[in-house]
Amino acid sequence: RACVCSGNMSVLVNGCPTEEISIKRGLKQGDPLAPHLFLLVAEGLGALMRKAVDIDRFKPFRVGRDGVPV
Repeated sequence: RACVCSGNMSVLVNGCPTEEISIKRGLKQGDPLAPHLFLLVAEGLGALMRKAVDIDRFKPFRVGRDGVPV
């Protein structure tokens, strides 16, 4: 059974989004590539979030006694 069945996406090329691409293939649970794909997405999302914080588009909230930003 697939975790991701379908969707649409676009890619940024030199800061401009391309036309949407229809995604029709699924990612099955237990697929050996799943952890690697997760890490790729997590790294990209982390980089985007850091950039958003740097340009004041997102303000992280702080948790715990030490106020770790999330």
